[in-house]
Amino acid sequence: MYGFRIVDKLQKIDEDISRKQLKYHTKRVLVSKEFTFDAAHHLHCYDGKCKNLHGHTYKVIFGISGFVDNRGIMMDFGDIKEIWKNQIEIFLDHKYLNETLPPMNTTAENMVVWIFQKMTEALEAAGPKYDGARVEFVRLYETPTSYAEARREWMGNE
Repeated sequence: MYGFRIVDKLQKIDEDISRKQLKYHTKRVLVSKEFTFDAAHHLHCYDGKCKNLHGHTYKVIFGISGFVDNRGIMMDFGDIKEIWKNQIEIFLDHKYLNETLPPMNTTAENMVVWIFQKMTEALEAAGPKYDGARVEFVRLYETPTSYAEARREWMGNE
């Protein structure tokens, strides 16, 4: 009815596919992973509602590009999650951002650059583990319909 079938034979490495076939191409590719976190903050020198202490459920989306390894993998999604959990989220989730982030007004525009820099530092610290890996963009949603974005091409000195 739905076209579901059990495969006749499970493909086996070195028998049905060679190891050199795993790397299909040498092109740069982008992988993306998103996370959410809850945090409180308030803005300085702002006359709107956000001058008062309040909270958000933020969503952050990473776009990371690089070249695949001999298995055809650029960067394991679990590795992105590990960097997020251990090096970035610890400063953000269920925190008062005005005290856990570097001195800044905790606007989405400032925070997205800080998050971009933290992920860039983590990839640089990984050395050659991820071939040519670089952060292409970080998008930080403060609400479901409002976000700030940092892109690699904007992060240079202008």
